[in-house]
Amino acid sequence: QVQLVESGGGVVQAGGSLRLSCAASGLPDLRYAMGWFRQDPGKEREFVAAITWSSGSTYYADFMEGRFTISRDNAKNTMYLQMNSLKPEDTAIYYCAATTYAGAYHLAGRYDYWGQGTQVTVSS
Repeated sequence: QVQLVESGGGVVQAGGSLRLSCAASGLPDLRYAMGWFRQDPGKEREFVAAITWSSGSTYYADFMEGRFTISRDNAKNTMYLQMNSLKPEDTAIYYCAATTYAGAYHLAGRYDYWGQGTQVTVSS
């Protein structure tokens, strides 16, 4: 059974930092990449960042302006999202996801597996 479990969300003041984790279990060896998305109520799910599992190549959404860093620990089967200089507009539920497809990592439809999400709230 595939499980993606996010943690590390919370409430932080603007300008602060958070580190999200996504612990994966039961994923097929053919997993190609993992990614982070976020969603505010009433809005579409938005791509944040992705990382290929074997080579560690990274992809970011333009809005992050270098504030976020995605990484993974293959031995721990865990992916991370370090978020710095947080802004109130970063407030959302953050989801991790895994895909067995190559390319187009910014598209939510490319992902096979999803976690339940973790809430990030940035106060002004």
